[in-house]
Amino acid sequence: MKVILLKEVQNIGSRGEIKEVADGYARNFLFRQGLAKAATAVAIESIKAMEEKKAREMKRELAESQKIASRLDGVEIEIFAKVSDTNTLYSGVGAEQITRAVRKQLGVDLKAGQVDLRKGIKECGEHRVKIKFPHGLEAELIVRVSAE
Repeated sequence: MKVILLKEVQNIGSRGEIKEVADGYARNFLFRQGLAKAATAVAIESIKAMEEKKAREMKRELAESQKIASRLDGVEIEIFAKVSDTNTLYSGVGAEQITRAVRKQLGVDLKAGQVDLRKGIKECGEHRVKIKFPHGLEAELIVRVSAE
């Protein structure tokens, strides 16, 4: 019997796949556990339509990420912070401050998780920060930290 998996089933397949399984296994286990449904012509068409929609969405997301990454790559933003006499910051500049500065100065919304900052910026000057996007894209941003 052909079934469409609704969830990942160990040793069978992952969600959305169409698999051939024994009739008893399908009726007595997969259907009762809500792990699969019968692979009717209508259900197969529905799965194919969902896959096509997902592919279009991923393609659109990739194009949008590429556009934003190219816009941010090599751009310089400036952040003002309070500085001690030894030219060190009283509080480090973190991912949240960088995302707010990018939003304010460039009009691009980023999530703090996209900023690849191993440790907070603790000194004035120029710092190169990587911004990560879906699909493995990256952009390098120059963050200039200046005294208030």
